[in-house]
Amino acid sequence: MAESATEIPISIPESVIENVKNATERVPASIEGVAIAYLSLVVMAILPIFFGSFRSVKYLKEQKDAGERAETMSNKDALMFPLIASCALFGLYVFFQIFSKEYINMLLTGYFFFLGVLALSHLLSPIIAFLVPASIPNVPYHIHFTRGERERRTDLVNYKFTSYDVICLIISLVLGAWYLFKKHWIANNLFGIAFAVNGVELLHLNNVVTGCILLSGLFLYDIFWVFGTNVMVTVAKSFEAPIKLVFPQDLLVNGLSASNFAMLGLGDIVVPGIFIALLLRFDRSLQRGSELYFRATFTAYILGLLATIMVMHVFKHAQPALLYLVPACLATPLALAAMRGDLPALFHYEDQPALEEPAAGSSKAKKTE
Repeated sequence: MAESATEIPISIPESVIENVKNATERVPASIEGVAIAYLSLVVMAILPIFFGSFRSVKYLKEQKDAGERAETMSNKDALMFPLIASCALFGLYVFFQIFSKEYINMLLTGYFFFLGVLALSHLLSPIIAFLVPASIPNVPYHIHFTRGERERRTDLVNYKFTSYDVICLIISLVLGAWYLFKKHWIANNLFGIAFAVNGVELLHLNNVVTGCILLSGLFLYDIFWVFGTNVMVTVAKSFEAPIKLVFPQDLLVNGLSASNFAMLGLGDIVVPGIFIALLLRFDRSLQRGSELYFRATFTAYILGLLATIMVMHVFKHAQPALLYLVPACLATPLALAAMRGDLPALFHYEDQPALEEPAAGSSKAKKTE
């Protein structure tokens, strides 16, 4: 009977095969490994916000001293940002569905390599200046290309740098080459932290109202794309670029070659971070000798991040971090300002007050005079 049995072909969907493969190949992580991974993500998230906030104060002061106005986000920009981000996210999702993931990531890797080198160089600049001995001179250089002569002359390239900047660039290129060829998670995190610090430092919200609009919009954006669809999770897992921080949960088992990663998107760091940096600048404007609003909201961010990790670990499902971070970062300074009677000052504060345009009547009067 056994010999006369015929073979019946069984068709197994590729998705089932992929799930089984992931389940069998995924290295189990110990409780200690999971704890180390999540704790490391928390530390890597709060450091860019802390240092980026103080760098933003310095950057704004330098801009004002130079007589320049730093670019800030308007209320309209804040309203449009979640829509633009949604289009970009869905576009990436469609590309990953249609085209080969390898070719897309190859293109993105080259793009983020150059951006990462520049971001890392900017981050390393004060560190190298502190570490290099004073006996080594910091020689200034100036590359200046112009077109035309005298009053018709226009600048094509006007770039100033120093020998210390060259050292930063060489170090960044070496680390970039490591990421380019190995895609190691440590190199990914170095670039990710550099992007996060630069984002918090250079991206400015001019006032609290703009920050509330931006955070509220991205709050809805994050919930929809994580809970409403599988788009965000699919793109995050397919996107091989330093736009997320990762840490292996099986580090204790496999060492630096570990592959079972926990991850946190840079948006969950930079977006709350630029709002927290605004609160630090608000604290400085009050001239009370304290950083109450900054420190309270920074602590609320840490608690919100821990809540995200706890819920994700309990329910075994990806969580929109902004679902927990936005209420924490908005409610804390608003409640604190209400208790201290600072709500009017908080909502009227602006990094750069709008330039007052001369009234039409006054300009006509000057002409008649």
